[in-house]
Amino acid sequence: MKNPAVDAYIAKSADFARPILKHVRNLMHRGCPKIEEKIKWGVPSFEREGIVAMMAAFKQHVAFGFWSERLIREKLGADADRVFPKDAKLGMGGRRYHSRDELPADAVIVRAVKLAVVLNEAGERPKRVLKRKPPPKAPPYLAAALKKNAKARAGFARLTPGQQREYVDWLVEAKQPATRERRLAQAIELLAEGKTRYWKYQGC
Repeated sequence: MKNPAVDAYIAKSADFARPILKHVRNLMHRGCPKIEEKIKWGVPSFEREGIVAMMAAFKQHVAFGFWSERLIREKLGADADRVFPKDAKLGMGGRRYHSRDELPADAVIVRAVKLAVVLNEAGERPKRVLKRKPPPKAPPYLAAALKKNAKARAGFARLTPGQQREYVDWLVEAKQPATRERRLAQAIELLAEGKTRYWKYQGC
């Protein structure tokens, strides 16, 4: 059953993202007509006796991934690398896609959906091992900016290591100095307000 909240999510997404989101959505229902649509952590989630897959739209890419990737990989065999390409960039929610053409073949996605549903219905769940990473080291320009702004410095200190890393990675990924400076200004503003990098998606 399709959820109006997912319709609204797709409608407000960027032009490039909408065809990807719509196609992924259709494949989810093709693989399991009884799949349920929900909004979880602010993004569309497809569920059947548990989460099957999730997708999320960002400014320059769409993230799409399966919840039980490791278990599905074992069942897919030769098709595993087609559904989970090793060279694809990872993002919040799964692998990053910039156009519908970059998605794996429809048939293998549908097969992965079917396998994910069978695993969920059988009660098989991935064993998630939490690996604690040390707090990230702030790049010099971020450290200097935080030193000048007490509220932002306090906001950064209150974040978990993972939330701090989201800011650091966002800044380090900037390829142009102008982009980095713009992101740095935005980061300091958000941190001074006590917000995480993805605060818009919290509480949804």
